[in-house]
Amino acid sequence: MPLTVADTGEDYVIKRIGGKPEVKQHLNNLGFVVGSVVSVINTIGGNVIVKVKESRVAISMEMAQKIMV
Repeated sequence: MPLTVADTGEDYVIKRIGGKPEVKQHLNNLGFVVGSVVSVINTIGGNVIVKVKESRVAISMEMAQKIMV
């Protein structure tokens, strides 16, 4: 399922990252790699705040839609 429908506060393992190579590389640079544990902290105004690798990162809904957990 995409990260956009994940429950807040639950830990999930990234299974797949979709999108163009530039998008995949950008998400990889932010710490979103297959096998990493992520948790949705909050959804605010079209953005998703995610905890990944002990950091909090805000990404757009479009980016979150490409992350499958």
